[in-house]
Amino acid sequence: MKEVFKILIVDDEKEHRETYRMLLESRGFIIGEAKSGDEALNIMESEYYPIVLCDVIMPGLSGIEVLKKIKSDYESVEVIMVTGYGGVETAVEAMKIGAFGYFIKSHNPEELLIEIEKAKKLLNLQKKNNMISTKKNKERYLYQSKNPKMKELLNTLEDIGQSSANVLLLGESGVGKEIIAQRLHDISKRSNMPFIAINCQYYSTNLLESELFGHEKGSFTGANEKRIGRFEEANGGTIFLDEIGEISQEIQVKFLRVLENRKIERMGSNKQIEVDFRLICATNKNLLHEIQSGNFREDLFYRINTIILEIPPLRERKEDILDMINFFIDNYKMEFKKDITKIENETLEYLLNYSYPGNIRELKNIIERMFVLCKDGVLKMEGMESSTAKNFDSHKHFDILDFNLARANFEKEYLINALKLNDNNITKTAEVIGLSRRQLFNKINEYNLREFMS
Repeated sequence: MKEVFKILIVDDEKEHRETYRMLLESRGFIIGEAKSGDEALNIMESEYYPIVLCDVIMPGLSGIEVLKKIKSDYESVEVIMVTGYGGVETAVEAMKIGAFGYFIKSHNPEELLIEIEKAKKLLNLQKKNNMISTKKNKERYLYQSKNPKMKELLNTLEDIGQSSANVLLLGESGVGKEIIAQRLHDISKRSNMPFIAINCQYYSTNLLESELFGHEKGSFTGANEKRIGRFEEANGGTIFLDEIGEISQEIQVKFLRVLENRKIERMGSNKQIEVDFRLICATNKNLLHEIQSGNFREDLFYRINTIILEIPPLRERKEDILDMINFFIDNYKMEFKKDITKIENETLEYLLNYSYPGNIRELKNIIERMFVLCKDGVLKMEGMESSTAKNFDSHKHFDILDFNLARANFEKEYLINALKLNDNNITKTAEVIGLSRRQLFNKINEYNLREFMS
């Protein structure tokens, strides 16, 4: 998909704005217009433009004043000044304030395009560096904990990081299994090679085989070109297979052969390709139960579980929740560019006491939803009282129901709340609670939940 890049043109002369618009739209840019400095600043408050093309001389606020305001308020915006006059003093002043460049209207438009491309490259580089910095900060934060169980797990990671032993990560959906797998890769001797993550639940058997092993052109209908599989792509590095308990018996047999021989064959080919990767698997299923049920091969289970690590659910890490809340708030402040002044006391109390069946993923989703809906700078969770999140006293009286009926009642209430929290968006809800979209559809039909979704 081609990158969309936006430019705001600020000029009091309509014909100049139209000329720039035609020139830049022909190059694929998305253009906004403002006929004055005040209008430009108003637009910038509600819509993000990474590049501003601003005339120097305008009625009201001058271009220099607009430049000062933009550079003061928007660190990641580059401004190119435009004028019909080639005054050196004005150019020097603009550059001192922070203008990226300076273009004279009578010059060749190609000069302007060159300046814009330079600014675009700089912004992309800054964005990349910010992503790297954010990733490092994210890693530093998520790889520390005040919880004893999590501390022990993180210490174990350091102990096994340099080995190539297969690792099986256990834990509920949303606890951060991929983050732990990434950490293992980053501290290993394979850290300079690829880290490839696959969620096995997302693919049918045929698609998963093609995704893992690759295929030759013409090997099946729709195989219009050769495809390198993820095992081959991960050569020298680490492959992380999430939801390993979801793969079919057919794929299990082929996967076991790969682990035994360290060779693969692309679909449609009999040529063997050697592969060398560290394997990390994860599941929220009880694989021993799956073995007893005939759904998972026992020999494969013992090949993937050289080391087993169990990640505690968020409800058992209450001492980490406040730090996580602050972490996600800081991240979304940058992403949404919203000035959040505080989080409502009742909302914070709710978040600190909630049990999080969807774990870290659910907490992240809740914070994101509050950011999207926030209009006054105060994060709040409308219609949810903090008292409902408090743990029930284990000594309080409750009616003993048939286990299956009690489980059904819990599932129904849980799904109603999860759907409501995600605006009845089935795809998003399924992702948050760790079900496939099809599984959630089946649950909705089983418990007749559509009446609660209107």
